[in-house]
Formats: sequence, structure tokens, C-alpha cells
Amino acid sequence: MGEMDRQIQVFLTKLSWACITVASFSLLLLFLQTPETCVPPDAPPKPHLRFPKSSCDFSPRVYVPVEKKNKRLWSSREWQKKVDSYVKFFKSIHDLGLLQKNSRSLCVSAGAGHEVMALTNMGLLDVTGVELIESPPLVSRADPHNLPFFNDSFNFAFSAHFAEALFPSRFASEMERAVEAGGICVLVVEECGDDVVKEIVGLFRNSKFIGSNNVTLFGSKWTSIVMETRNS
Repeated sequence: MGEMDRQIQVFLTKLSWACITVASFSLLLLFLQTPETCVPPDAPPKPHLRFPKSSCDFSPRVYVPVEKKNKRLWSSREWQKKVDSYVKFFKSIHDLGLLQKNSRSLCVSAGAGHEVMALTNMGLLDVTGVELIESPPLVSRADPHNLPFFNDSFNFAFSAHFAEALFPSRFASEMERAVEAGGICVLVVEECGDDVVKEIVGLFRNSKFIGSNNVTLFGSKWTSIVMETRNS
């Protein structure tokens, strides 16, 4: 029995080493093999594979400064189109006497900052944009449901993304809180009727409804809602 046990032990040891060798060789082959998802160097460019091209693309990623990224973004036709559209809209608010060059303005849920740039291009000196994800230097990071500003910090507030708010009533109350009494809150939402406008205005409990109007932004139809804040 002792001799048989020894032979079995020797056999198992050889089998283990054989398995290890096969596994190591297979792993090496997998590592060296070019994945099917790789893009050959001479392959025609594909827009959706620009970055990253594939899991086998080991080329170094070049760091692009924020200033350079912004210059490229802000010079694009799509960016300029949106900014120009906002400028046209804000000029209509200005013509009503509700927006001045010295207005302390707040853009809530400002996205990448098109509206911030539009107001700045109009000559406003005090424009603040906030969003959950910052886009410096136009937009700072802040939760629209919990704005990091004192009461009455602004006299004009604007948002084009109120419909996307997780908690609309909280969004509305924070927007009102940040605007002083007699200040202006302006929303633009997808084109809607009077019933929806009334429902939205009802969420702004410390504001007086001034009026609504159908407008065109970025080639689409929207409804603007203008309110004046009151003492809370």
C-alpha cells in the first residue's frame, strides 16, 4: 500500500504540473492574440470609435487643457446657434424691463452654460450658472434643490430645465429663496397650454404670475413663464 500511495502521489504531481503548464500556455496565447475588436492601423476612421478606438488601443491619451476644450466647443456651430437663440430670448425679457445689465442673474440647471454665455455676451456683469456637473468657467457645481446661496442673493433667475427636476416644488422654492422680493423668475418649458402653466406657477408659492408666451428656442417651440417674487 505504501508503494502504491507513492506512485499515485507521483502521478498526481505530474498531472498537476501538466495542467499548470497547459493553463499557462493558454493564458499566454490569449494575452498575445489580437482581439477581434481591435482596429487595424490602416482601417478607415469610424466616428463612433474615435475615443477610445477599442480595448486593444494602448496609445497614450493626450491631456487637453480645459481652456483648449472650451475654445473648441465654443467655436462650434451648434454652440453658437444655441447661444444666439438664448440672446434673442433674453433680449425679449430685457425689452419688457425685467432684465437689466446690472441684474444679479442666476441660471439654475445651466447644463454646459449656453444661457450663461448669452447673458454675459449681452453685457451683464454678474451671471452665475449652477448644475450638478460643473462646466468651468461658465457653470459651477451645485444641487438645484439645495442652492448654496444666501436668501435674496439675486434679482433675476432663469431655468430651461425645470421639467427635469426630481423634486419640482423644492426646485421652485430654492429658486424663489435665492431671488429677492420684486425679482424675476423665468422658466422655459416645452410648449404647453394654460392648465400646465397654471400648475407650474402654483409651485412657486412666493411669486406672482406675470405672464406666459410661446417662444422659439433652438428651432423648437417652447413656452416661457415669467413670475415676480414676493416677500416670503
